[in-house]
Amino acid sequence: MSLLGLDIGSTGVKAVAFNLEGEMLAQAYREYPEVHGKPGWLELNAAEVWNGIVAVLNEVAEATGDDPVQSLCMSAMGETFTPVGGGGEFLYNSIISPDSRALDEATSWRGTLGSERVFEITGMPLHPSFTLNKLMWMRRNMPDVHEQVDKYLLWPDVVMRKLGLRPRVDYTLCGRTMAFDIRKKRWSEEMLEAAGIEMELLGEPIASGEVVGELGSKGAEITGLPAGCLIVAGGHDQPMNALGAGVTQAGQAVDGMGTVECVTTALDKPVLTEPMREWNYCCYPHVVADMYVTLGYNYTSGDLLRWYRDNFALHESTEAERNGMDVYDVILSGLPPEPTGVLVLPYLAGSGTPYLDPQASGAFLGLTLSADRKTIVKAIIEGTCYELHLNLTRMAEGGVEIDRLRATGGGSRSPVWLQIKADITGREVVTLNVTESGCLAGAMLGGVAAGVYQGLQDAVDVLVEERESCEPDWQRHEKYAELFEIYMGAWPAISNLAHELRAQE
Repeated sequence: MSLLGLDIGSTGVKAVAFNLEGEMLAQAYREYPEVHGKPGWLELNAAEVWNGIVAVLNEVAEATGDDPVQSLCMSAMGETFTPVGGGGEFLYNSIISPDSRALDEATSWRGTLGSERVFEITGMPLHPSFTLNKLMWMRRNMPDVHEQVDKYLLWPDVVMRKLGLRPRVDYTLCGRTMAFDIRKKRWSEEMLEAAGIEMELLGEPIASGEVVGELGSKGAEITGLPAGCLIVAGGHDQPMNALGAGVTQAGQAVDGMGTVECVTTALDKPVLTEPMREWNYCCYPHVVADMYVTLGYNYTSGDLLRWYRDNFALHESTEAERNGMDVYDVILSGLPPEPTGVLVLPYLAGSGTPYLDPQASGAFLGLTLSADRKTIVKAIIEGTCYELHLNLTRMAEGGVEIDRLRATGGGSRSPVWLQIKADITGREVVTLNVTESGCLAGAMLGGVAAGVYQGLQDAVDVLVEERESCEPDWQRHEKYAELFEIYMGAWPAISNLAHELRAQE
């Protein structure tokens, strides 16, 4: 028997099958490109995403023939939605979170319900990333598409419908739409009425861990998975990442170091203080029943290093290919030991929290002729860590204290990156026995639904183990603390200039 987690992300989809002890039996990955139709627009070709999903499911299903998959549970990127017609056909691309086209719609709430009321109901700050704002944009700017829509579906709902099941969306992904009442755990009539969006256009809310249905013959033929496989409601990738890292108790936090870097902190009740709203920190249900989470995130973390790789790392790429090494290991080797003094604002896709500015752009400050290639690489890593430290600082002002981080995702495989993170934040950073925590959370929820584990805490106790620990170097932390004071003032100082530049696009 095996348990399958499927993680549908903004750059690719991954499927991982685990045995009951949490060992990976098989995994598959497919990447898909972003579609940039206009400045500020970020989309995915829905057919390419679906084809990727089908491909990884079939690949893992074939590899686990001797250990048939008992359950499938999905982790997915938040906010991303796809307009779907009555026959299940895709009517338009999937519009993903960093897409900023709905800026006017996000701002319009100030003149209707107001940011305070929106935050009180949904736990979400005003921002164009959230689904409801983009549905308003679709209705106003693509009425020909909107009139054909049977459902606006998030990606797990799309998969359910394609596999012959009724589309149902878990509370955590509902929470990312800005249309969900996070206390009552149902679609907010007040929000939808103000937005002019009919509730019938959305999937049915369901708790994470509930069984959506069993895979029928149609779904089995599409995926290669056995008929009767349980399809279990999963969640938004960040709380799923948290569960897979064992974050089930209030105050625990995971640092997901992927394309987007996100710190997810578990809460035992909603934290909706004024500083949380002012600094744009959301609050919505956890995949763990009766708990909540808040997020601090940077849209350009792993993507920033990939940007460097794709545009400036020909030398490192050649060396890696020649020596059979991972290109990132080459890029991150031989970095200078001390703080660089170069500040990188990692806003190449707009800023995440605390500014949540879709018009933000990146910047390098402090460059001199002495800055070589390795200095630039380390400054890029430092920039992502300064931004993390900024989020930890502002979250503390809102009443959410984090003194220890569990690291997951691709970046967590780099001891160099983890040590810089510990040195800048002044916090212990620990790694875990599995980096694919989003997929592991799918195995946990599926395993509980299948009766393999007695509950989620039992699954965590069996499957999650801490490994290496990075403690701060306190002498370096003192140097970084001085630089961090400068970093905190950098974006406020140059934001007007950056906005003027973006206006020229």
